[in-house]
Formats: sequence, C-alpha cells, structure tokens
Amino acid sequence: MTVGYTDRQRAMLQEMGIRVWAAPASAAEVVEVAAVPEPAPAPVPMAPTPVAAPRPVPAPVVALRPTGVAAMDWDELRAAVSSCRACTLCERRQQTVFGVGHPQAQWMLIGEAPGEQEDLQGEPFVGKAGQLLDNMLRAVGLTRGEAPAHEQVYIANVLKCRPPQNRNPEPQEVAQCEPYLLRQIALVQPKLILAMGRFAVQSLLKTGEPIGRLRGRVHEVQGVPVVVTYHPAYLLRNPLDKARSWEDLCLAREVMARAG
Repeated sequence: MTVGYTDRQRAMLQEMGIRVWAAPASAAEVVEVAAVPEPAPAPVPMAPTPVAAPRPVPAPVVALRPTGVAAMDWDELRAAVSSCRACTLCERRQQTVFGVGHPQAQWMLIGEAPGEQEDLQGEPFVGKAGQLLDNMLRAVGLTRGEAPAHEQVYIANVLKCRPPQNRNPEPQEVAQCEPYLLRQIALVQPKLILAMGRFAVQSLLKTGEPIGRLRGRVHEVQGVPVVVTYHPAYLLRNPLDKARSWEDLCLAREVMARAG
C-alpha cells in the first residue's frame, strides 16, 4: 500500500521503527510500508516409520543327554546314542555311528568323528581311510570282520555324529559324546587302546600336545594302556608318515605281548 505522509508524520513513523520509502523528487512524497510476511508454521515432525523387529531364529532342537550312561548295557547304550539330541550335530546327521567289532575285543581302536560315508553307512572307517586301516590291522594279524575273538578289534569314534563339512569337532560336542565313549571302553574292557588322530588322542588323554610328542610312549585311560598314532585319513595325505604309523603298531603289539 502506498500512502502520502508529511515530513512530521514521516519522522514520527521512523521513531516508531516503521520504515518509510521516499518517492522520487519529481513525484509527490509517498511512503510504502512493507508488509511483513507472517512466519511459516513450524513443520510438524512426522512419526518415524515403525521398523519390524527381526524374526527370532529358532534355536536348534537339543535335549539333555540321557542319564545313567555309566550303568547302561550294550543295547541301552546303542539306543541312547541313536536317539541322542544333546548337541546340534543331531540336526544334520543321516544316522549315528555307534561302533563295530567284537564287544569284548582285546584291541580297541578309537578315531575322531564320522565322515560323509560313515554318516551314510552308520559304520566307522569306511572308504579309502577304512581300507588303509584294514590293511594296517591285517599286518599285525587283526581284523574287524569275522574271526576268533583274540583277532578281532572293536572300533569307535569320539563323536557319534558327523560334523558338517567334516569340520573339526568342537569342545562342547566332544564333551557331550564323551560319556558314551567311556562307557564303550568300560563294556569292551580292552587290553589296549589305539588312539588315532589328534582329536581322539587329545580328548582321551586330556592334553593339548601334538601327536608327534605323544608317539612312542604308552599312556593310560581308565587303567587301559593307550598307544597313539596317526589317523588313516592323515596317512593318505601324508604317505611318508606311514612308516611312523607302523612303528606305533609295533609298539602296540609289544604292549599286548607283555600283557600276555
């Protein structure tokens, strides 16, 4: 809006803080009062879009290991192992691998864990590693097949279920399976245990020492002499160590000879 003011009015308006615009000299004196725009309303904050909470991943179905393992007979022990869900290995197994051989054999062989073929067939040491083991046993007059009791062996693993992708056994898995293995040892009552592979050796002897430092000596578990050697699968990858494994078998045979 344009309004004409006298000099006195203009002065009064300036004292009041109102700006007065002077018109050009050739025109009548005018003042333009600038309109002050009303402040824009403050933006209303929008409520955050709700984020859906991630769905919880269901925990693997596990259960407590059966009680009373130390007092089970063979049938009870086999049934307990077959239905065991005490660790997550039960989720992917095809079947458990309990053991094979004469239940009162003089020699007991203990390996690490089932592999793919063992998981499918339900028997320890099959495939190429099993063939090599059978040849090693024949070299000292032993077998897992039909034969007089003193020539048969009993074979078991530390783990009764296959770890995924044949990975190394985890400590909690070994701990869950240990009572089953100890009960097998107690039922067989062998005169000698041949422990094959790092995890079998270390879990049985409760040590972190490598096999190279444990070979050549006689150890003991539950009063039973233990001889340490390499796993047949390792020997397939490292054939030069077969000579050392033969030395271990000879030591085991000497221990058995001394035991009568």
